[in-house]
Amino acid sequence: MAEDFATPKHIAVIMDGNGRWAKSKGLPRTAGHKKGAEALQLFLTEAERRNIKYVTVFAFSSENWSRPEDEVSALMKLLKQNLKQNLSKAEKNNVKYHFIGDLSPLSKDIVKMIKELEEKTALKDGLCLNIALSYGGREEIVFAARKLAEKVKAGEINPEDISEEVFSQNLYTSGQPYPDLLIRTSGEERISNFLLWQLAYTELVFIDTLWPDFRAEDFDRALLEFQKRERRFGAIKG
Repeated sequence: MAEDFATPKHIAVIMDGNGRWAKSKGLPRTAGHKKGAEALQLFLTEAERRNIKYVTVFAFSSENWSRPEDEVSALMKLLKQNLKQNLSKAEKNNVKYHFIGDLSPLSKDIVKMIKELEEKTALKDGLCLNIALSYGGREEIVFAARKLAEKVKAGEINPEDISEEVFSQNLYTSGQPYPDLLIRTSGEERISNFLLWQLAYTELVFIDTLWPDFRAEDFDRALLEFQKRERRFGAIKG
């Protein structure tokens, strides 16, 4: 990759196309999800190589709970396997894990592993990986609003103290920069209730590649497109 690429600090990813990838090969959808998990590891390796500091991936939405029970069960089994693998590699890797979303529907053993992985990697100073799990963008905004309402009720802050900055401090991604770039694979061109607050001025890049087939050249293509954009954040540049 060319060294003069504009490098985003934070990339958000909607990893779309696992099911279609599996269908195209005559395989069960679960095979697509497994291959998608492998593609994520390759993506993170490429992100670290490019000195990306934050990556947020849409792993499982709050709406995904309505999928067929056997598929959800398979996804939870795959999640447990990946959590175990990441826990075993946590000492030697320099990735900081942060899970965002409503974890209450998850089984207790999964939540325990999530908390353990977050604690084990809390002091890592490499790539910060946010995993959106049982996540919905609207739900996150409601979550932040409730937190602020509780603080007002407790007398900790006044309603007039609530600004955009204060609101953002009560989101799951508090303390992190907003995504510079969103990549969505599989040709779909929507954000699907993902990071609704955070994506206000994010550059959106949609790629036809199905997520399990995402490779370094797709990463380069997304970064090249990002480099072409003129980011004005609502202002006018001379």
